[in-house]
Amino acid sequence: MAPRGDVPGPDSASRTLVLGVDGARQIVQCGPNVRAVLGREPGELLGRPACDLVAEEGKAELESMLEAIAAGQERRGVLPVQSRGDTVSAIVTAQPMLGGDAGTAPAGLLYVQVALPPSERYQDPALMRRALLDDPLTRFADSLDLDQSARKIVDVVVPHYCNAASVLVLESLVAADEVHSESGSAVMRRVAVTSDDDNLAWTSAFPVGEVLVFPEGTPYHEVMDTARPVHRRHIDADAAGAIGRIWRRDPAGELLTDVSMVLLPLIANDTLLGFIACTRVPGFRKFDLYDVEIGMEFAAGAAIVIENARRYSRERATALALQRSLLPNRLSAPSSVEVRHRYLPGSKLVEVGGDWYESIALPGARVALIVGDVAGHGVRAAVTMGRLRTALHTLANLELPPADALHVMHELMIELGEQEPHFATCVYAVYDATTGTIEIASAGHLPPLLAGPGGDNEYLRVPPAPPLGVAGGAAIESREFTVEDGSLFVIYTDGLVENRGRDIDDGLARLREVFGRDSVDRPMEDLAKATLAGVYADQHRDDIAVLIARLRRFPEDRRASWTLPADPAAVRRARGLVRTRLAEWGLEELEYTTQLLISELITNAYRYAHGPIELRLLLERTLVCEVLDRSAALPRLRRAEDDDENGRGLLVVSQLAHRWGSRRTAAGKVVWCEQIVPGIDPDPVDVDSNWPGESHHR
Repeated sequence: MAPRGDVPGPDSASRTLVLGVDGARQIVQCGPNVRAVLGREPGELLGRPACDLVAEEGKAELESMLEAIAAGQERRGVLPVQSRGDTVSAIVTAQPMLGGDAGTAPAGLLYVQVALPPSERYQDPALMRRALLDDPLTRFADSLDLDQSARKIVDVVVPHYCNAASVLVLESLVAADEVHSESGSAVMRRVAVTSDDDNLAWTSAFPVGEVLVFPEGTPYHEVMDTARPVHRRHIDADAAGAIGRIWRRDPAGELLTDVSMVLLPLIANDTLLGFIACTRVPGFRKFDLYDVEIGMEFAAGAAIVIENARRYSRERATALALQRSLLPNRLSAPSSVEVRHRYLPGSKLVEVGGDWYESIALPGARVALIVGDVAGHGVRAAVTMGRLRTALHTLANLELPPADALHVMHELMIELGEQEPHFATCVYAVYDATTGTIEIASAGHLPPLLAGPGGDNEYLRVPPAPPLGVAGGAAIESREFTVEDGSLFVIYTDGLVENRGRDIDDGLARLREVFGRDSVDRPMEDLAKATLAGVYADQHRDDIAVLIARLRRFPEDRRASWTLPADPAAVRRARGLVRTRLAEWGLEELEYTTQLLISELITNAYRYAHGPIELRLLLERTLVCEVLDRSAALPRLRRAEDDDENGRGLLVVSQLAHRWGSRRTAAGKVVWCEQIVPGIDPDPVDVDSNWPGESHHR
């Protein structure tokens, strides 16, 4: 591989010659290193026009630079300079001098910076040490990303130390695993590769992202096995071919032929993290032991950078795993209700917080919609949030009314506060798609927004109550609202509408604008994006959780309801009604099981309750059968003895139904059961709802 002939950069291996130029644009002073830089004697330059330094195509530009000196201005450019009988590119800087006069002192200075030829590159240990250790470490040490840190490391090593380099680390570090092997047989990953001529052969033979185990008999296995630098001053064709054969990678053997190699282990806190592979190609000075010493000084600093990135990656992965395990991985709702959500952490460094959201499908075409906010940030707030979310999810499945569920949550927060002070706000709503009503309870939370299909919107007035965990204050109460078909219901945390630079009233007004007249027909995904528009750039925002639901009534032709008298003949009549309706829905294959389930539920209602009995059928993703009576006593499943005459009805229901349960109502209770409808998935996955994992900081 031939070295590049690029113009030297500010940190590259180069030599600089200083020349004095008088008002007549002749060279009157010459630095002592003219021979080393240009390969010419001082006498060849003194008294000659400055334009003789450059080739013909560069004379006009140098003349322009000399004119700038006369005007007291500084200029810089890349010019073709005559050096050792050849033309090389050099950075030439023209700088005026105050008080200069022709014949007495130079009117200006010319700084000519020329890259070292291959034969002289890497000759000056002081220059190489300064290029590696002084400024570069401070430039890439501020990165906490493992891949980015590795790329910055190889960009420093090449071209100051070698022609090609790569960084390899233990695969367990990339996977944020705490336990890892440090032997020569460890699984490694190459995280960065570069060469000073951008030769694609290096990235092809040593691809970035490759996961591998180095075979025994290779220098790469040796450095991991010994945790000491490996120095191969010269790798001849036979040795390079042997490495390629053992590794079963012939292109690697071809690239390593006649090179000089040093492998620098990355060790931090007495732990081997990986190594830097450094290669000098033919035509350049070979590595010696002093080079190895300089390289190890650099590797010691680079290892600290890699270790910091490793720790950050592990902590970040742990935090994200915690957050994702605590937030719901999917939302459920009746088929007539469409739900979207957004979650955005308040910080890119601490991506966990106490905000959460929930949408839980309940029996009878109902859905629980919840948003909460635990005070504080970080892991502690996230853990408390996980406790509350789990408890509230359980209470929702127990079908407690919103006010009762939040009261239980309040008691839980009081108990948690005895160990460590905590409080949280929460809004809990239950929408019934069969009646078009929504019951809402709030504990210290911001008011929900309801946008009607006609374009009007309002913040719903819910009975106020203190946050969960705050003793004293008013009791938690709920309020029921009638919702127009197709309305949008929005609940959110305060991070969406309030920050340091914006008053909460302005944030609430902006949210109403988002869900204005044109929001009725907009896709839910567009509304979710519009809700968070403008918040990503806010570096001082709080955590944000948003839940948006389009509330539609359950279709009339998919439900049926009958009121039956409280007498034994009600069972026979119910069977006939159910048989007729299932035939209309094309569900004759569920007819026998449904009639048996209805018989057991109505018999229990007749035996233990008084007054009329209501029977309802709902064809949702499942077939739901509900029996409503006037008794508040909930049924209890028990296993009857052989000689018992009663107690087997609910056991039959539990065996035949996919699920069953009961809940109290204002007038009594509902006992329900559901069956799987052939050909319909009872728990479909909404791909659009899988948003949190992909949207942390777009």
